[in-house]
Amino acid sequence: MALAERYRRAGGLEDVYGIRNTSGPDGVPLFIVWTHDPDDDAQPFERLKRSVTAFMRHREGLSLSRGYLMDVFGPDGTLQHRLDVRL
Repeated sequence: MALAERYRRAGGLEDVYGIRNTSGPDGVPLFIVWTHDPDDDAQPFERLKRSVTAFMRHREGLSLSRGYLMDVFGPDGTLQHRLDVRL
C-alpha cells in the first residue's frame, strides 16, 4: 500500500490502490498492481503500464534493462492483464 501511495502522490493513476514490486524469474522485476478501474481494455492498460514503469524507473530507481513482468488485478480481484516483456 505504501508503494501505491507514493505512486499516486507522484502523479500516478488514482485508481491504483496497491503495487507490489518483487523479483520474478531470473531476477527481473515483477509488478503486481491492484486497481479499482474495471476497464480492462488495451488503452487503459497501456496508460497504466507506462505510468507504473515510469514511476518505478524514475522515482524508485529500478532498472528495467532486462525487461519486467506485470500482473494487473481489477476491483473484483480477477486478473485483468498479464504482461511479460523480458529481454
